Amino acid sequence: MKKPSDTQDSNYGIGDLLGLGSQSVRKNYYPALQERIEELEQERNRYKWLFENALHGIFQANLRGGFLACNPAMARICGYDSPDHLIGKVIRLREQLFCSSAEFDQIRQELLDRGSLSARETRLMRADYTPVPVAITLLRRPDLGPEVVEAFVADITERVQAREKLEQLNQDLERRVEERTEALQNAILSKDKYLAAASHDLLQPLNAARLMISALQDSQLPEQEARMVHQVHRALEGAEELLADLLDISKLDQQAMKPDLVYTDLENLLQGLGEEFEAVAANAGLDFRLRLKPAVVRTDQRMLTRIVRNLLSNAFRYTTSGGVVLGMRKAGGKLRIEVWDTGVGIAEDKLQDIFTEFHQLLPQGTGGRQGVGLGLAIVERMVRILGYQVEVSSRPGRGSRFVVMLPLASARPAPAPSAPVPQLSTADGFDGANVLVIDNEPAVLESMSVLLERWGCRVLTSASEAEALSLVNQGKEPDVILADFHLDNGRTGCQAIHGLRKRLGRPVPAAVITADRSDETRQLMRAQSLPILNKPVKPNRLRALVTSLLPAMP
Repeated sequence: MKKPSDTQDSNYGIGDLLGLGSQSVRKNYYPALQERIEELEQERNRYKWLFENALHGIFQANLRGGFLACNPAMARICGYDSPDHLIGKVIRLREQLFCSSAEFDQIRQELLDRGSLSARETRLMRADYTPVPVAITLLRRPDLGPEVVEAFVADITERVQAREKLEQLNQDLERRVEERTEALQNAILSKDKYLAAASHDLLQPLNAARLMISALQDSQLPEQEARMVHQVHRALEGAEELLADLLDISKLDQQAMKPDLVYTDLENLLQGLGEEFEAVAANAGLDFRLRLKPAVVRTDQRMLTRIVRNLLSNAFRYTTSGGVVLGMRKAGGKLRIEVWDTGVGIAEDKLQDIFTEFHQLLPQGTGGRQGVGLGLAIVERMVRILGYQVEVSSRPGRGSRFVVMLPLASARPAPAPSAPVPQLSTADGFDGANVLVIDNEPAVLESMSVLLERWGCRVLTSASEAEALSLVNQGKEPDVILADFHLDNGRTGCQAIHGLRKRLGRPVPAAVITADRSDETRQLMRAQSLPILNKPVKPNRLRALVTSLLPAMP
């Protein structure tokens, strides 16, 4: 016979545990429970669907072992047929999944230290032992085990290939840029050589014509012929200035002009420029004053001379009445070279435009001698190369002021030994001095002969070093040698001067006259202590050069 308690115990079930022991309770709560269970089942199915159909790999694993679970996407990424295939084959993540054991160890340590890693790029090993680049996000699950992790894995093969392609394109681009740069440099070098050759060819006939015209100007000509000669002289002068400007602006733009800094007596340099422009002021009927003081600077003499000469030329070009002042002023460890004029002035909104190429202050036809607009562009570039500053201020109709600021030299260099006292007077001529001219251009030889003979020189001419040596062998010894730099057959005037000095056994005073305006040639002349005069030769500079050489006669 059963005990009541036995009957009661046998009827005790899940409903009693959930508080649904009585029929009335079950009737009230069963629908709500069933609905909740169905919701949980739907959510479970949804997550299961997402897990199985996700594009990215998802897995749960033990870092000290292998996979605990994974989805089909993870199996595909690693090249396995199914998740079970992957789980069965990869039982050690360190050796069988990660391409680099060292990188796995680093990832494991970072996970233990930080608890998670986000979008870490690495490489996993596929079933065929080929690497696959992935971005992996890992999260530690210490609630499931000390080294249990869950992970999301994205196959980034396309991204890596695109990045590698981009890197390759960048390398190709850099290589092409280097090739183009080299080609451009070669082109610039070729252009420099072409410009040097073209300038030589252009300046040679211009030089001959200029010297011939100068000889004619020294002659007694009827008024009409004298006026025509003067007009030709002005035309040649303009052509010379334009060609020199074009050559200089080309070299400056190609950064082919490098400063050659030497200690310079600035007062003496500016005094020479002042004497050069005295005739310009006299011809224009303008007042020209110098306000100079002793000062030493370390500068490129040729560039600074060109800067100040261009500023003075500009001042005289646009000044029709009044005058021009060239002055110096010291301020705060710097020296200010100032050029003032009482010319047409410049509108305030045009003050910066004047430093651009081919910009003119006045339109054509407004009077005055017009330039081509390169003078101030050259000033701006040379000032920049030397590290100086240039400022301009102006009042339209009242005049302008240009200022070049440069540092003073920290110490004055020891003065150079004084030159010997001239023994030959050149006030009225050169008193029959023997001047040997070496040039491979017949027209230049003829024009130099005409001009020098008018100054009282006895002129010897030769087209080469060999001809000059032949003259010496005939007993015709020169007092001065004036040699063109580029002679025929690759020979130079320097070599000719050296050969003649060796044959004569004495350092005959000599200078090089050339159309080559390169820095290399200028430095070569300085190294050999040879004065240099650029073509087209200005008669007053040629006369000054010959005068400076003659006192050195024994």
